[in-house]
Amino acid sequence: MTSRLLAFSRQQPLAPQVVDANRLVAGMSDLLRRALGETIRIETVLAGGLWKTHADPSQLENAILNLAVNARDAMGEDGKMTIETANSHLDEGYAATHAEVKAGQYVMIAVSDTGAGMPADVMERAFEPFFTTKPVDKGTGLGLSQVFGFVKQSGGHVKIYSEPGQGTTIRIYLPRFFGPEEAAISSERAGNPAVPVTETILVVEDDPRVRASTTDAMRELGYTVIHAASGQEALEKLGDNPGVALMFTDIVMPVMNGRKLAEEALARMPKLKVIFTTGFTRNAVVHNGVLDHDVHFLAKPFTIEQLAAKLRDVLDAR
Repeated sequence: MTSRLLAFSRQQPLAPQVVDANRLVAGMSDLLRRALGETIRIETVLAGGLWKTHADPSQLENAILNLAVNARDAMGEDGKMTIETANSHLDEGYAATHAEVKAGQYVMIAVSDTGAGMPADVMERAFEPFFTTKPVDKGTGLGLSQVFGFVKQSGGHVKIYSEPGQGTTIRIYLPRFFGPEEAAISSERAGNPAVPVTETILVVEDDPRVRASTTDAMRELGYTVIHAASGQEALEKLGDNPGVALMFTDIVMPVMNGRKLAEEALARMPKLKVIFTTGFTRNAVVHNGVLDHDVHFLAKPFTIEQLAAKLRDVLDAR
């Protein structure tokens, strides 16, 4: 308990080393299967060309194990957990809205589950020491707080995406390690494209803050943007605006999810282009049957450069 409290307060002794997160995750397979039991399915998706990070490998392993155990508890006797790695860039816009986050390049490790999910009030307190929704004899409430403290002490960032009844994804971002042979890559914001854009885009997002920031980013790129807070509102907006070229929709929304919305919209407007987005990782939503593998997808958080490239890629496709 003392070590976990030290971890949360970012005062635990760390022994950071250059870490290959792919190798570390792959080496945990037996440990995870023993910890989770035979009824929980485990999917591991390791990114090619993953950058190195600089962290305490034993504490990182412990953090992943804590996330896996929490995922198991959220799923009960049956479910699927997905562990993924990826190279990621958190830009200035993201850093401005998240305290203590420095813009830059990170190694991302995500643990997703198909469990009960968390309501907003639980997500806000999830990293507090001793906070837990588990019964008295199930856990101490220190697992996630230890993950939080370790990642922050390592100069990183933790983000939770969760929807009640849909599951949870927790992402760990650890700073990319630049060794003597690795020069930092400039991440200057790209200017507007030389050729003015003319398309109208419909943004569908139930979170008002995310909806506003996405709309602003698209307008900065030169697009005409209309927005909707729900699937039903989106269908009404499409009816009123037949010139919409692309719909950019969140996947997990109440009443009508993004997949159902896309089916309805395409039945009415067969030439409409669709890009799906969510805080859950692509593999989590595809492998859990939420989306087909060949759809257009952009994971949150995304930079304005990633958004610009994805929009043009989809809009220009024949």
